[in-house]
Amino acid sequence: MVHKEDSLENKTRIAVLSGGWSKERVISLKSGKAVFDALDKSKYDVMVYDPREDLQLLWNIRHDVDLALILLHGRYGEDGRIQGLLDHFQIPFMGSGVLASAMAMNKRVTKDVYRSIGLPVPKDVVLRKPESFSLENIKKQLGTPVVVKPVCEGSSLGISIMETDSDILAGIEKAFEYDLEILLEEYLAGREITCAVLGRQNTDTLPLVEIVPQGDHRFFDFDAKYIPGETTELCPAPISSDLAAVACGLAQKAHRGLQCRDWSRTDMILCDENFYILETNTIPGMTETSLVPLAARGRGWNLSQLLDYMIDTCLAEPDY
Repeated sequence: MVHKEDSLENKTRIAVLSGGWSKERVISLKSGKAVFDALDKSKYDVMVYDPREDLQLLWNIRHDVDLALILLHGRYGEDGRIQGLLDHFQIPFMGSGVLASAMAMNKRVTKDVYRSIGLPVPKDVVLRKPESFSLENIKKQLGTPVVVKPVCEGSSLGISIMETDSDILAGIEKAFEYDLEILLEEYLAGREITCAVLGRQNTDTLPLVEIVPQGDHRFFDFDAKYIPGETTELCPAPISSDLAAVACGLAQKAHRGLQCRDWSRTDMILCDENFYILETNTIPGMTETSLVPLAARGRGWNLSQLLDYMIDTCLAEPDY
């Protein structure tokens, strides 16, 4: 799948990568289309590639690309693998590198990094297949309800919030369908806040967004994320300026601690006036219902202006 705008001299040559191999392929294609449509064709010569189909084409044009924009959500896109391939192809790309992508994709490793730099996180227990475990010990450490999630999946795939013994066991079984290692966390009842961070060594934040799932959605699950009307998103989040400053500082600390580049989105729970960091997304969605474009609109930017800022920052700041 290749779409191309006619090249003109002095345009930045952009390769948008979307699609891929993960369970989030459909969302990735939507993100890629939104970005392709939003990029200013008077500034950029834009091509779109689906790595699942177009790896040979990508190799063939590797010397004709100034910058790749990776919109591959989930496995093989957000976990460092495509980043390593682009490094091998010597194609510059916007976004986090191999190490940061791999760390942020693995929720256990991410939490280890968070703890090492003093970020507050929910208590957790890690289970690995086929190791045995004690449900009573899990409940003793975490209480109930329990949040059950695969270690390496995105878009809330495989996540459940369970309370009874039978439901917790069912949630564990479901999570193991997605990964051989899963994370069980204490459930913190609070407000879900997300913060987009832009930049490399010098970082900035977009206005905070509060996520309020509607109806039967107990948390921001896959359907709540991607079906219009299933979630109310408030931007800027209706919290005090002092709390907003704390949240922005925590998100920037997470971004730098994981060595993210150019953009990330960190999710957190506000519980009794305290924030607890949940995860950092290195390739957030860019669809019509996605949170980073919403946060950009809170600053007065449309998607085209956001992309201009991100591309300019990426090209201006050296790697580290």
